[in-house]
Formats: sequence, structure tokens, C-alpha cells
Amino acid sequence: MASKEEFEEYAEKAKTLPPATKDADKLVLYGLYKQSTVGNVTTGRPGIFSPKERAKWDAWKAVEGKTEEEAMNEYITKVKQWQEAAKLH
Repeated sequence: MASKEEFEEYAEKAKTLPPATKDADKLVLYGLYKQSTVGNVTTGRPGIFSPKERAKWDAWKAVEGKTEEEAMNEYITKVKQWQEAAKLH
């Protein structure tokens, strides 16, 4: 069970992931972060002319329904995995 402090610590660590981190991976983290801090999606899907915002919205929508705790735990796990993977390269 993750604490808010641990989650905030890993949110800071996520900012230092290597530049080679894939955009798709960053979007997963974004979705989990938003689900952890805001809850389910609260806005309409951005239009086709806003591809970046649309991708972020889709990532958040993909984790809709997870509890705050589930999203925090998954977020921390992902950051740990990607930090370990970066150390191996």
C-alpha cells in the first residue's frame, strides 16, 4: 500500500527518467498520475487538431475506474521498473 509521500517521491523521480523513455510509457504514467490525483476523467475528449492533448486524455481514460490507491501503486511500480531498466543500459 503506497502512501501519498511515497507517491510524491516517485512522481519526482519520474521527472528524471532517461530521455530514451518512450512517449507511450510517459503517457501511461500521465494517465496513472491523473487518476491518482484527480480521479476519473472530468472533461470531454480533445478534438483531432489537438493530438498531444488527445493522447494524454486517452491515457487517462484508459485507467478510468481504478481507485486512487491502485493508480498510485501502479505508478510507483512502473517508475521503479523503468529506473531499473535504465540502469541496465
